Amino acid sequence: MQELYPKGAILYKIPRIIPNRYKTMKLSEYVRQQRKQYHLTQTELAERAGVGLRFIRELEHDKATLRMDKVNTLLALFGQQLGPVPMKPEESDDA
Repeated sequence: MQELYPKGAILYKIPRIIPNRYKTMKLSEYVRQQRKQYHLTQTELAERAGVGLRFIRELEHDKATLRMDKVNTLLALFGQQLGPVPMKPEESDDA
């Protein structure tokens, strides 16, 4: 397997510019916001998405590991799906 960066390569921090129209939010925030916008309880959302209540609670509380297929099933209710987003710029190490 070929390495992405050869040993000893100098990596520079490249600033990432994200246009305003592509502002991102945490998945938990998005789901909670959408659920409230449609006046759904966690139980109602779980029933409509065909997932368990525990899954909804874990998602809204930022559980680090979730099944992507279940997340996509839930997001489909809102016309969305998982996809790659730019990483947030790291804090400067100059300080």
